[in-house]
Amino acid sequence: MAAQRERAVLAMSATENDDDEVDVSVVIPVHNCRAYLDLCLTAALIQRVKKELIVVDDGSTDGSGELLDLYASHHPSTVKVIHVDASGGAGRPRNVGLEHATGRYVFFCDADDHLGPEALERMVAMADRNDSDIVLGKVVGHGRRAPVSMFQQSADRVELGEGNVYNSLCCFKLFRRDLLERHLIRFGEGMRVGEDILFTVHAYCHAGVISVVADYDCYHLMARPDGTSIMQQAGSRDPLAWLAMIREPIRLMAAHIEPGPLRDHLLRRHFRLDVFTQLGAAFLDSDDVRRKDIAREVAALCDEWYTPGVHERLNSIDRQRATALDDIDRLVRLARIESATVRRRLTGVCWDGDQLVVTGSAGLHGIARDHGLAVVLRARHDPAAEMVIPAERKGGEFSVRVDVSALASGIWDLRVAVEIEGALRFGRLGADREDGVGRPTPRMIGGVVVLPYFTRDNGNLSIDVGGHVVAVPGGARVIRTRWGLGQRLLIDGEISVVDTAPAAVALRRIVWRERRDGRERAEPVTALPGGGFAAALAVGRLPPGTWDAYLELDLGGPAARFRIQADAGTVVGPRRWWWAALRRSVRPYTTRGRLSTVVRRLTARTVINRIIR
Repeated sequence: MAAQRERAVLAMSATENDDDEVDVSVVIPVHNCRAYLDLCLTAALIQRVKKELIVVDDGSTDGSGELLDLYASHHPSTVKVIHVDASGGAGRPRNVGLEHATGRYVFFCDADDHLGPEALERMVAMADRNDSDIVLGKVVGHGRRAPVSMFQQSADRVELGEGNVYNSLCCFKLFRRDLLERHLIRFGEGMRVGEDILFTVHAYCHAGVISVVADYDCYHLMARPDGTSIMQQAGSRDPLAWLAMIREPIRLMAAHIEPGPLRDHLLRRHFRLDVFTQLGAAFLDSDDVRRKDIAREVAALCDEWYTPGVHERLNSIDRQRATALDDIDRLVRLARIESATVRRRLTGVCWDGDQLVVTGSAGLHGIARDHGLAVVLRARHDPAAEMVIPAERKGGEFSVRVDVSALASGIWDLRVAVEIEGALRFGRLGADREDGVGRPTPRMIGGVVVLPYFTRDNGNLSIDVGGHVVAVPGGARVIRTRWGLGQRLLIDGEISVVDTAPAAVALRRIVWRERRDGRERAEPVTALPGGGFAAALAVGRLPPGTWDAYLELDLGGPAARFRIQADAGTVVGPRRWWWAALRRSVRPYTTRGRLSTVVRRLTARTVINRIIR
């Protein structure tokens, strides 16, 4: 085999016209992955986009090359196979594949992973709609950790300096090929690990529009059962090797991004996930000599790139590390604090007036003492919004009193915060709780409904202020109906929310919703003393259909709707009348104890035809 043997088994047609333009070139490096190729290639072949699969066999010896040639023979218009000598890493085969790509976009897929059936279709649609240079599709792990922070919600446009997209520096993304060619963006070659970090950092620095597809599992990251993947092998994250590798991506980023908030935001990622993480578990597993070497390399990176802006963006443990790089014993203690399990147990949660009292116990497993304890309430959709409540302590127990009236509308998650040596560790509170600790009843406080609850997935304690995700207990009931002038249905009723009468200002409107097509018509409602309400409903003006009645209230969050209840004996009979050669009928009735009305309109001819028949 020649030193640089590159053999295309079947090339794409050289006479393609614009109609045959390839949407996506899927580049797949292969080295001894025969057991995984069928799933990987089949998943790529079924993608509903115009595609080409460029598979680069990097000197496989397990029969992968022969299987690839078979796929190419069965899919001559789609699969191109290139054979090269083994390079020792994924960088060179990916670069070779990129040189042969013709698509508008390029997606890099490892041979032991696979795409979701609609992955490329969804990512290309996102890219075309927004003129995106990079699209991140949701990555899910199977036996391997997958990035999650950037996939909280889909986004047409994400600013590099504001979101978490830079946390993901793997190459399993959709890239605009023109971007890669204009800026000569390529993978590092001769690198065992980190070649994709260099590539993705460079691409991020030039990307005009970055988008995220978070509502579909686009890429499935698989662990090999035999542990033969490079990232599964021992030494793949050797601290000293990683610290040496990460210098080049940092320098590349800094060459493109001027000093300032954006650079500090990107450097935060590198210090948090690449640099200071080497002072964690791997640091504890090292001997004294190696610990000094690791600390020295970290200090060298800090001397060059650590700024006040980076410092203020880091968590408490990493800030402490930055000031203790010449104190190996303290670095060891910080690593133990970071690796210790946060033990916490909820022993009680109840109301005391308008305050929610939370009691429990907390600490760090294996560490006998701490310097402080607090409960932190953090807004789920605004992590910057939080309330910190220092705990009162007695023996091994703590208690806090939550003034829920000070919480803004939204979902608030409760965490316990344990502080030791200036470092903070957090743990969600509630999943581990004593028997008999139940969900406190909802309350109305200052016109806002407050609903403490335990989350469905993990059973942790949260507070829903305003009824965002928890159903608001309450009901609206009609006590009298009658017909008024103008074919209006006059109703009197009563409303109760959390076993109390809501304030008059809480009542917003009555909404009629057509059962079949979901159309809605809103009408005003008048609040009466003691939780009563009245309305004159212009049901005669409703279009034909079956309409269900709801009472809508403002309880401090999204509009709360209650289906209006009614007994058959309280509902007035139907009304019919002629208007502009149309016979109209409105029949209020109850269905399962709820108020509805049927509206019909008939022409004179239709009425006569019905009589004749």
